[in-house]
Amino acid sequence: MSKEFVGVDISKDTLDIATYTREKIWSAPNSEAGINHLIEELGELGSLLVVMEATGGYETNLAYALNKSGIPCAIVNPREVRDFARATKKLAKTDAIDSRVLARFAALIQPDPRPLSDEQTQELEAVIARRRQVIEMLTTEKNRLHQAQKTVRGAIKAHIDYLEKELNHIDSDLQGRIKESPIKHEKYNLLQSVPGVGPNLSSTLVIELPELGNLNRRQIAALVGVAPLNRDSGNMRGKRSTWGGRSQVRAALYMSTLVATRFNPIISQFYAQLCARGKAKKVALVACMRKLLSILNSMLKHHVPWHFSPPVLTVNNI
Repeated sequence: MSKEFVGVDISKDTLDIATYTREKIWSAPNSEAGINHLIEELGELGSLLVVMEATGGYETNLAYALNKSGIPCAIVNPREVRDFARATKKLAKTDAIDSRVLARFAALIQPDPRPLSDEQTQELEAVIARRRQVIEMLTTEKNRLHQAQKTVRGAIKAHIDYLEKELNHIDSDLQGRIKESPIKHEKYNLLQSVPGVGPNLSSTLVIELPELGNLNRRQIAALVGVAPLNRDSGNMRGKRSTWGGRSQVRAALYMSTLVATRFNPIISQFYAQLCARGKAKKVALVACMRKLLSILNSMLKHHVPWHFSPPVLTVNNI
């Protein structure tokens, strides 16, 4: 039996499903009962690859149900699918059309299914996502306080106090959960030994970049989105730029790199060298992000802390 490719367009309440070879389209509720019924229907199609877009969490229940049932599933970037749709002249957009595009994307691109996180990691991902939300609210309220009228300043300050207490509670919870996993705790401690790397980056890397230490420096830089990409055509050599990657990891890495340019001897020296050569500060900072990520990747690969691994962490061989 030939392999079937299935595209699922997901909304809050509905799943729209299309197959590639059989041109079948149908809908199901995005609920436990609807997902269970869909799993039964998909089981009758034989060998499968199911592709869906990342939709901010609406895809989670279906993805875990497919994974539990042993049906290969790939969650892809919506931008990739829209670029594919434009390239194949599918400009109209409805749920049915989107599911058809996803099925065709699955058949022609065949993205690799990616195993889902275990339950413990899922909980950690939820905690660190909540931490980011609280920090965003806290930043907004602090910015709002500067221009607030006297009548509302007290309420804003009270909300800031509440958010700061909530952030402390989340940080304590996060540290406790990481300590429960010996592997994650070991990685966390190794990362913490690096000057400029604080709890936020360490937690983010341990939870949201499990590939760290298992890939080479070019692969990990591309995965995070700090690798310069070529823009060449013929004799023209375009300006290299970074693009894509895991934005949440990159944001945490950026903040730590700012600190590292002052307090980490390797990163500060590297940053100074780049600036002395006339590199723009933003370009130099991105290069330092890549350098710091390579150092951390090397440390986890060799299971060595910062101060015990000078051969691995020299400027020339990172």
